[in-house]
Amino acid sequence: MTNTTLPQPINYIADEWGAAEVVPNAFNLDPNTREPIHRAVTTSAADVERAIQHAHDSYGFDRWEDAATEERAQVIERAADIIEKRIEDLARTDALTSGTTVANTRKVAAFLPYRIRGAAAELRSLPRRTALEAGGRDVRLYKVPLGPTAILTPWNGPSFIPAAKTVSALAAGCPVILKPSEHAPASAQIVVEAFVEAGLPTGALQLVHGFGEVGAALTGDRRIKAVSFTGGPNAGRAIARAGAEDFKTLQLELGGNNPALVLEDADIDVTADGLLEGMTKLNGQWCEGPGKVLVHRRLVAPLLDALTDRIAALTIGHSLDEGADVGPISNAPHYATLVQRIEELRSKGATIHQPGALPDLGGFFLSPTVASGLDAADANAELFGPVISLHAVDSDEEALRAANAAPSGLDAYVFGTDLTRAVDIGSKVMSGEVRINGAKVADLADGSAQTFWGTAGIGGHGPAESVRVFCGDRVVGVDSPDLPL
Repeated sequence: MTNTTLPQPINYIADEWGAAEVVPNAFNLDPNTREPIHRAVTTSAADVERAIQHAHDSYGFDRWEDAATEERAQVIERAADIIEKRIEDLARTDALTSGTTVANTRKVAAFLPYRIRGAAAELRSLPRRTALEAGGRDVRLYKVPLGPTAILTPWNGPSFIPAAKTVSALAAGCPVILKPSEHAPASAQIVVEAFVEAGLPTGALQLVHGFGEVGAALTGDRRIKAVSFTGGPNAGRAIARAGAEDFKTLQLELGGNNPALVLEDADIDVTADGLLEGMTKLNGQWCEGPGKVLVHRRLVAPLLDALTDRIAALTIGHSLDEGADVGPISNAPHYATLVQRIEELRSKGATIHQPGALPDLGGFFLSPTVASGLDAADANAELFGPVISLHAVDSDEEALRAANAAPSGLDAYVFGTDLTRAVDIGSKVMSGEVRINGAKVADLADGSAQTFWGTAGIGGHGPAESVRVFCGDRVVGVDSPDLPL
């Protein structure tokens, strides 16, 4: 914990590393202490243009055929090997930028090599050219990389999300320009360093840093053919409007206030353990975490007691402290937003429970919080932190109606001992994924896939679909006068 500074972020444009522009009088802060960890940086308009043009010039379908596909898979596997040697660097950097405890960031970083190798395996299994049955005529279905792709990633998954999105687009054959969050650029830089060291071909991957104007320049440019973004709804809407001008392919994961339905037969300990895990393991800073908890009325008091007892027993501390259960909120703007959201719940009549003991470190620390006694209709804003709200309902059916009255569209949770009934109710919740009796991060199964429903975004994701998101279909073949029309 003695060294809490990070290297100054730099850009990787047109196959060369180069200094990013320093933002005057602005710093990225250690969320544990509010001390600087490096200068804030951005990218000039000229360098953004240079990156876009290089991606545009580097795009070519022929480069990703046959032998080139195998070469790309081997490069991806070498990148995974390099990442494997830098897991501790990634874990520490993630902890210093997201505020998530190093014990948890280490688990995330350890999974990265498997995720990267999975993209190489999918690349090898994805047929780029398929001969179709056409009565002897030559008809082929091609999987074509969509083209230059902008990937914009958030601060809450500073290494995993850039790596997962980038490797999927690279495997598809799309030249990638990655812009990580201005609040957490350092982990993405380690990821890019690994891919560059692995020997990517020219133009395959570039890295630019900066704020909203850099993202807007990328997503609004007609040479960019696809955009993958994880983040807030306001930025997502701006990207969607920009993309509509030339009908880009969009993958937008925007989140929401995910409901948790606590059925009449729910086990209190199982429910409390699941909700606590969901609201603390990444400091609650994940778009699929539980938010609005709809509880059968007779279970509200025992569940509240179980949650507050568990929160009081947590160790809230420095994100690099191996013994900490919960770290600080990632950055000053989000800390201010969370405090404001809690006060809004209080002003609407909620009782705020914050039993966690805070460390005397001066950082952006917040006790895991439970807001109770409020009508569910008054708690729709995404919280995105170690905060949930409890709302009494009189039946399982009422819980389902309340969940679907303002659906998050991304994730939901159901807690109940009758698993058949819990799964049945879960299938009726308007979300892309519904977890029963738990709140893990990993995919439920190998064949999982979820759509971002409603305001949760555009598109979806799943472990078997990562590369395909960045490919388009093209059928080419010999026509025939014998076809009926």
